[in-house]
Amino acid sequence: MAWQNYSIEDASIEDLGAIVDIYNSTVAGRVVTADLEPVTVEDRLKWFHEHNSHHRPLWVLRQDGEIAAWFSFQSFYGRPAYNGTAEISVYVNEKFRGTGAGSLLLTKALEECPRLGLQNLVGFVFGHNGPSLALLRKFGFEQWGLLPGVAELDGILRDLVIIGRKL
Repeated sequence: MAWQNYSIEDASIEDLGAIVDIYNSTVAGRVVTADLEPVTVEDRLKWFHEHNSHHRPLWVLRQDGEIAAWFSFQSFYGRPAYNGTAEISVYVNEKFRGTGAGSLLLTKALEECPRLGLQNLVGFVFGHNGPSLALLRKFGFEQWGLLPGVAELDGILRDLVIIGRKL
């Protein structure tokens, strides 16, 4: 897909339904999220309001007005000494997977890190999530840790990879 007529912007509360829909589209596959059941917009309100454009943004990528993907920065470990580190998440609408949407968002994220005061980005990715690990490695992320068998998905123990990048 040639990305034209796209924008990356701060998510608004009106976008939360689409954000939740994209998130929920990954639940059944048991590759992307540790949630076992879909979440609701109400479930995500507190999470949504933890984001802001100057510290921990939540962005949507729009293609011709449709939300193709979203990206979030979240505070890592919730203590002030970790303010220079953020956990990142990238979720792509099924229709846009494999089109470079994740790369567009990661490129913007890396450009914005100095403004956000970030020195480290971390991701927590299932070991069997090859596409997400490949995307992050393409952008210079490396494995910083491995939590073997810490998640159980449908009776199968799954590893969690801690992947990070110093900026």
